[in-house]
Amino acid sequence: MTDPHQQPPPLPPLGRRLRLRRVGSAARRTLPFAAGIVVALVAIRLYTIIVPGPPPLTTQDIRQGVKDALASQVPGPPQSQIAYQAVQPSLVLIETTGHAPTDDPGASASPGDSPGPLPEPSAATTPHGLGSGVVIDAAGDILTALHVVADATTIKLTFADGTEATAEVATRQPENDIAVLRPSRLPANLVPATIGNPAALRIGSDAFVVGNPFGLVDSMSAGVVSGLDRSFKAPGSDQVLHGLIQVDAAVNPGNSGGPLVDRRGAVVGIVTALINPTEDDVFIGIGLAVPIDVAGGAAGLPPY
Repeated sequence: MTDPHQQPPPLPPLGRRLRLRRVGSAARRTLPFAAGIVVALVAIRLYTIIVPGPPPLTTQDIRQGVKDALASQVPGPPQSQIAYQAVQPSLVLIETTGHAPTDDPGASASPGDSPGPLPEPSAATTPHGLGSGVVIDAAGDILTALHVVADATTIKLTFADGTEATAEVATRQPENDIAVLRPSRLPANLVPATIGNPAALRIGSDAFVVGNPFGLVDSMSAGVVSGLDRSFKAPGSDQVLHGLIQVDAAVNPGNSGGPLVDRRGAVVGIVTALINPTEDDVFIGIGLAVPIDVAGGAAGLPPY
């Protein structure tokens, strides 16, 4: 029998009881988590056995990967191509008929002479002339060198898309050897050229001449600006041209009146002359162009 006077054993302190309960609860919560980890590890191990990984890379695999990566890196087009594509739709072929002058105004400079305007190949031998021009506004006005059309009785234009038209000289600016032509009809897709800033040119700047040398339409030559603010006097004339851009890009008969463009394809000048110390009308290394801010004034273009 139990002694009614016997005292029950003392209970542990309350804080201890709480700790025991917390430990027991944490253990019960941890067991499922630990079991889950074990199951996951077993599953991963079984997967690697059933589905083997890729074979290790070989030296040949690495070389082929490098080769494929390099082949996918297609380089961008050269700057000259970008410039050509920008201005070519605005290029115009100019063909003239008229009486040949007794003194060829296009003769290039010979030793001891001041350089003259760019020669036209047939000016002294046939009544046909050849040159280049560029569309410079939405009205279809065309800038060219005045000596290309100065003595012409008829002027025929061929636009970049093949459209043909006749033209008349709307403006003459002999002090700069610049003329503005007004075509009788326009192509369906008229593309005026982008006008650049010749004041931004420096010696060494990229320079591209686009035109029709010797009748070879849509030709391009590349070089650099080799001089600035040049002047020359045409043989047999008192007219002196000032402020010209000098380039070493090839300039030949038929380039007269064509655009000089910068690396973006923006027109910075109108080709007007070449300097040649020989009797031959071919390029030696120096071409000259009227800055577009001067030439464009003849067509009413605002300064850059």
